[in-house]
Amino acid sequence: MKRHLMMAAIGALCIGLFCSLPALNHAQAQGKRAVPAAEKITVINPMGTPPPITAKAMAEPLSTLDGKTLYLVNTGFPNTERLMEEYKKWFQANYPKTTIVDQRTGMSNLTPALKKELQEKADAVIFALGH
Repeated sequence: MKRHLMMAAIGALCIGLFCSLPALNHAQAQGKRAVPAAEKITVINPMGTPPPITAKAMAEPLSTLDGKTLYLVNTGFPNTERLMEEYKKWFQANYPKTTIVDQRTGMSNLTPALKKELQEKADAVIFALGH
């Protein structure tokens, strides 16, 4: 019995909701007024137009790390110090002929000097960016 009453109540609510929608739309339409030309505004998208993107091919993988210079660049994200230390230990144990260079920079501050150094001296770079 209670189930039938509950189903009837839900049905009545749904019917009432759907029947009242046209009345709401009609009331809104009656309340609308034409917007005078002086009140019209122009909206400009603040996102702008993004510049075209030029895809670049990935660098060819190194055939070996022996005799190469590997830079470990730590951006200072929390706990990356431990990660970079583990990387350093692993590379020293597994690639003893590889030169490992530790660098530290700010989270969003890759300085022009460091960028130039990486381009000139690094054969490979691992950045600790965090998550």
